[in-house]
Parts: sequence; structure tokens; C-alpha cells
Amino acid sequence: MSTAILTGQPVPGSSIEGDLRSLGFDVRVAADAAEAETLLAGVPAEERVALVDARFVGHVHALRLGLTDPRFPLAAIPGAVTAQPAGRQALTRAMARENSAGGGTTLVDSLADRILTALDADGADVHRPELGSLVATVPADPQARNEARQAVADVDDEAVRLKSAVKSRDGFFTTYCISPYSRYIARWCARRGLTPNQVTTASLLTALIAAACAATGTRGGFVAAGVLLIASFVLDCTDGQLARYSLQYSTLGAWLDATFDRAKEYAYYAGLALGAARGGDDVWALALGAMVLQTCRHVVDFSFNEANHDATANTSPTAALSDKLDSVGWTVWVRRMIVLPIGERWAMIAVLTAATTPRITFYALLIGCAFAATYTTAGRVLRSLTRRAERTDRAAGALADLADSGPLAQGVAEALKKLARKLPGFATPAVALLGGLAVVLTAALTGFGGPWPIVAALAYALTSGLAVARPLKGALDWLVPPFLRAAEYCTVLILAAKADVNGALPAAFGLVSAVAYHHYDTVYRIRGNAGAPPAWLVRSIGGHDGRTLLVAVLAALLTASQFTVALTALAVAVALVVLVESIRFWVSAGAPAVHDEGEPA
Repeated sequence: MSTAILTGQPVPGSSIEGDLRSLGFDVRVAADAAEAETLLAGVPAEERVALVDARFVGHVHALRLGLTDPRFPLAAIPGAVTAQPAGRQALTRAMARENSAGGGTTLVDSLADRILTALDADGADVHRPELGSLVATVPADPQARNEARQAVADVDDEAVRLKSAVKSRDGFFTTYCISPYSRYIARWCARRGLTPNQVTTASLLTALIAAACAATGTRGGFVAAGVLLIASFVLDCTDGQLARYSLQYSTLGAWLDATFDRAKEYAYYAGLALGAARGGDDVWALALGAMVLQTCRHVVDFSFNEANHDATANTSPTAALSDKLDSVGWTVWVRRMIVLPIGERWAMIAVLTAATTPRITFYALLIGCAFAATYTTAGRVLRSLTRRAERTDRAAGALADLADSGPLAQGVAEALKKLARKLPGFATPAVALLGGLAVVLTAALTGFGGPWPIVAALAYALTSGLAVARPLKGALDWLVPPFLRAAEYCTVLILAAKADVNGALPAAFGLVSAVAYHHYDTVYRIRGNAGAPPAWLVRSIGGHDGRTLLVAVLAALLTASQFTVALTALAVAVALVVLVESIRFWVSAGAPAVHDEGEPA
């Protein structure tokens, strides 16, 4: 139970007590600052507490936004301030100072606003939600109160709440084909006590059933799969809208939200491949290629954003042009659609699954994603080259974590630090690219079972170590992690295809899925300012360099059938290790409540 302490002169007929109780607060009344401080001290340290001026006039949703959002230790709106356990010490200190200054006299001014001023003076990080057209004020006289009440009556609180439940930036398909009704599904769920996590789980189950339907290989199964995939996406939109509508953010929800989208999409790819196999068409290489391309595309997004998260520089001409295009209505939607965000992509997959074959579906997916990746990457390269940015140690550390270097590459990096400092700025991504190309092309151009992929994998470990031997602060250093991802994933794909036995490509699909999960998990930890996964985890699964070398060694020493068994065992081992550690982290009290609010892909 949360506690709200009402301060100031009570107003006859005010609904503030009822509004606070409707939000789950136990309401207590303080006659003066001294009593407010006493009541504050009596609230258990593990509970949320709020100070609210009894004269407050405003929308209930304004109070909800200001006083119930679980993501912020301290938050405030005019006339109200709240603290979660992590912010209680700062609030108590500010209260004690205000009580001492005021001498415990009867409250005339707004104590909540004075406390907020004191918190700001202390340098506390107080969240102030964007209220928009919502009203939140403490009127100074009866006339102002009447005007505030009229302003409240003029704005539909529920309409604002529903509108704010939808992401401000979404793709065309999501904005016009899903959100107009999914927001009402979110409200229906909220009124029945359903949580975002339950809706997220329902979305996952629906997608898994869609994948199972696709795996039947029948036309009826493909049609059902397409319909269920769209239904899964509707639920996927609904869970985030429900979280924003009811402010139900949680660490567990962050983990589910961060991982289930990828799990659903890649499970569906596997279902399509199984269905095609039932019809005599082997498209596992296409399914794995689609997963590799989509994952590498995401890594480009993540790396670029982290590299420029807190960079200081003037906006580049390319970025200025992009901003100008975003100010023209029709170009906004064209630019959002051509990057094939999740809504457009899933709609395309669903329609093609129902109307065509898995092979055609994967061809269209690969072509569309390749074009989108080329468009976005080229634009980001141009931005980086035309912008003189000062990138921070935090950004360099994030890129190093995204690189996922194992003990071998880290040892090389330590040994080659002096050499790395002498290289020109463009050399870092160039070294990573050339090393990756060497191992991929060697695997592609030599026969299965030969020693050359091992030699190339050793060279790859050396080049990838050299690429991360100095801080990744160069203009194009954000390309290093995606180059490394592409090298590892493509090597696994090619060696499995070269094995040319049943089960090799599905085993490779499983291995890349497990490793990709680890890389997505790393991204969302960094986004939550929780750092990278523990060093023991990266060491235990070898890093990208160790896994690439291990797969090359297995391909050289084992027969094709034995290689398939080894890949399967490696996939299971990696999946178990990364899942157990990820679950432990995300359900722990210290995990960040990070929700994906802006990524369209």
C-alpha cells in the first residue's frame, strides 16, 4: 500500500482524497509541516509515499502520471511530489529542512512545491511527466479554482490516457492498422486486471502456435499461420499500450518485452522452414540467412545509437537533411516504411505465408531487409563522416561490450595496444571487416573438413583483437560490433551448409539463435545502464572469436554427421548458460525496468 499525505488547507467538496484512494493510496492528513514530517517518518521505508496539497485541482490521470510510475525514484507534478524507497532519503532530508525553516506552522504555501524546490536545490533527479493538455495546479483563490475546474471539465481525461498509451513513433502499418483498436483492447485488459506480462505471454504463445501451423506444410496451415502472426502482433502492441495506459512497468516485463519479439519472429522462421521441408523444399539456409541479416541489422541500430548516445558535436549536414525530411508529412511515412519496421515486416510475412510458399516468403524478406539495412547503414555512415563528434568513455565501453570479445581476442587486444595506437582512425572498422571477410570467404571457398577455416578463424581472432585494442571512439567504430556479428553468424551458416547433411542447418539455426539471444540481452542491459553481462558469462561461452574458432575446428576434425551433433550440443550448452544467467538478472530486484519505446525494427 502506498501512502499519500495531504497538506494545506482542506477545500470543501474537493475530490482529491477519493482520487488518491482510487490510485491505491492510503490517505492521511497533516495539519502543518511538523505533522507532515511525523507522518512521513511513520511510513515504512519499503513503501511509496507522496505529499499532495489538499487544494490540488487536476485530472486523475495527471496524478497517476506524477505519483504512480514505478520507473522513477522521485517524481512530481504541480502540487504533488512522490518518492519510492530509493528516493526516500532525499525526500526526508528536504522535508526536515523545510520544517525547520517553517517552524512547523500551519501550511499556507504549497508544502509539496516547496519540497520540490528543495529537492532541485539538492541536485536530486526528479522526474516531471509531460502532462500535455492535462490539468494539475494548486489554485491561489476561489476564482482560480473555478477556472481550473472548468479546464478539467473541458479535457477528456480518458481520451488523453488512451492516446498516450500509443507510442509517439511507430510504423505506418502499426499506426493506421493496429493502434486504432489495440488501445481499446489494452483498456479492456486493464479494466479486467490483466497485466502487460500476461498479454506479452499470450502474444508469444500465439506466435508459437502460428509457427506450429506453418510447420504443418499445408495451405490451410500457412493461412492459419499468417492470421495468427497478425494476431500475435496485435497483442504485442497491446502489451506496451497496456503498460503505458496503466503505468505497469516492471523488471520482468522489461525482460519479456526485450526478448520475446525476437523469439517469436525467429521461431516463426523455423516453423516456415519445417513446413517447407514437409513439402520437399529445404529452405533452412534461407531461414538462417534471414535471422542473420535481421540480427546484424539490429546490431547496426544498437551500435550507432550507443556510439552517439551522449556524443557532443554539431549536427551533421546529413542529420539536418534527415530532420528536414521528417518535417514533411508524406516523407515521414515513406522513410519509416522503407526500413521495414516490425509492423510492415510481420504483415508482409503473414500475407506471403498465406498466399505463397515459404521460399518466396524468405526471398522477399531477405530482399526487403537487405535494402532496409543498406539504406539505414549508408545514412548512418554519412552522418558519422560529416559530424565531428566527441564520443565519451561510456560510448566506447558500450561498443566494447557489444563486441563480445572472448579471452582469445582480449588477450590479443592487450598485447597489441601499442600497435593499435599507431593505426589511423579508419583502421579499426577496416581491420574488423577484413578479418571477418577472411574467415567467411575461406569457409565459403574451401571444402568441408579442410584445415583452412581454422587458419582463417585464428587470423580472425587476431584481427578482431586488434580492432578492440584501443577505445572505440572513432567516427565509424560503431561498425565494429555488426562486422563481428556478421562474421560469426555467417561462418556458422556456411560451414553448416557445406556439411550437406540433414540436421546441420537446423543445428546451426539453433546455435545462432542462442548466441543472438545473448547479444540482445547485452543490448538491453546496456540500455538500462546496468552494464554488460558478467565477464564469467562471456568467458564461458567463448566470445565471438572463441565460438568461431571452435566451430571451424569441429568442422575440420569431425565428419559431417558428427559435426551436426556437435553443433546441436553447442547450441544447447550456450542456450542453457545464457538463459539461466539472463533470467537470474532480469527477475532480480536490481534489474532495470527498461521498455522499448522507440525502436521500430
